[in-house]
Amino acid sequence: MTQATIPTESGNAKAWPHRWLRSRLAFGGAPIGNLYAPMDDESAALTLARAWQRDIRHYDTAPYYGYGLSERRLGAVLKDLPRDSFSVSTKVGRIIETDAQQTSRADGFAVDGCRARFDYSRDGILRSVEASLARLRIQHVDALLLHDIGALTHGAKHAAVLRQALEEALPTMEELRSQGVCHAIGLGVNEEAVCLEVMPRFSLDVIMLAGRYTLFEQQHSMAVMAQAQARGIAMLIAGPYNSGLLGHSDGPGHFYNYAPADAAVLDKAQRFYDVLGRTHTDVGAAALQFPLAHPAVASVVCGLRSIAEVDTASERMQANIPADAWRALRDAGLLQAGVPTP
Repeated sequence: MTQATIPTESGNAKAWPHRWLRSRLAFGGAPIGNLYAPMDDESAALTLARAWQRDIRHYDTAPYYGYGLSERRLGAVLKDLPRDSFSVSTKVGRIIETDAQQTSRADGFAVDGCRARFDYSRDGILRSVEASLARLRIQHVDALLLHDIGALTHGAKHAAVLRQALEEALPTMEELRSQGVCHAIGLGVNEEAVCLEVMPRFSLDVIMLAGRYTLFEQQHSMAVMAQAQARGIAMLIAGPYNSGLLGHSDGPGHFYNYAPADAAVLDKAQRFYDVLGRTHTDVGAAALQFPLAHPAVASVVCGLRSIAEVDTASERMQANIPADAWRALRDAGLLQAGVPTP
């Protein structure tokens, strides 16, 4: 996958099946919301400017990311760019509230004085979108995603949340699409099961799936990928490095699924480095390029927090990966049978 195949404002839009989406490599906005560590406004702006220079034209964010900080920082940069030259996805399902006593890092964001609460009601969706547009300084978003529904997130409340999503949240999002507030609607989740519950019951344009269809694992996404392809749903694959597990050049990272990786995960990850090392292939490049070979995948969303990370991701997208590398992964049993490779 090379940069030449990524559609931008100067590319061949007629051949692109998802016209609301401007690039195959997308900027994941959680890090500029101070995910795990603080960064200043200037560093965030420079990182976003570098992404623009590198032809990254889709930007994904959410109110949850830094309790509005990611959206505000993104809006401060995008306000000076032609609106038809980039695309933005944001999310609904949480309301951000001021809380002067809030200093906990339970959500992972180094931001004080705010908190997030789930709200999948019609009023909650409308309030969330209105606030997001104000922070982003734009009149519409290209994709609006219902954030973090599913049993892994809501446990015993899942059935009630799913019912409200189907009866209230998604219909409200559908209205917003008809009004031009967004071009596409869908889900932004970390699990396959809830996608399979929603897809037969509500027409979606897009699903952002984080960490499940990756070079490291495909077993928990095969059904949703097949259904998305059959239904013409655009898949945005986030978390391609699985929380940094396959993001380093010299060996596995220490985290997987937003938590410390256990010994079995680290052992499996090391096998990718061993196998790809024999073909002189960068594991991170393979991780970024792998999802894009699937016909249902429209973009891969990579969280970026520095100029160096932007440069690395861009270079990895352009890296030439030999066919022997993919063949070696198959022979080692590290890819599910039948998954497409670049």
